[in-house]
Amino acid sequence: MSAEVFPSSFWRLECTLCGACCAAPDISALRKPLGVPCQHLDSSCRCTIYVDRPQVCRSYTPDWVCGEVAPLPTLAERVRRYLEIYGLECAARKLATSASVGSEG
Repeated sequence: MSAEVFPSSFWRLECTLCGACCAAPDISALRKPLGVPCQHLDSSCRCTIYVDRPQVCRSYTPDWVCGEVAPLPTLAERVRRYLEIYGLECAARKLATSASVGSEG
């Protein structure tokens, strides 16, 4: 039996305003490292530069990952799960460790 193929619209969601896409991935246009909330994300998980946000942010399309992480109660938990889904939790830990070691000097 062949696998069922779903149209890409099946995987698209409306934005849940969970903030995970602004905190989990790296955003080179903003010099934002992996696993660190964007400096333009406010305490309500809203973008303070939304009108002027970079193209990479404009191009982001909410998908099934958003549906998976949005119900989690805190931004930290949403970021952790987002990174787990993409297999990036180890990379995020390494970056956090090297940043904390570098800031101790």
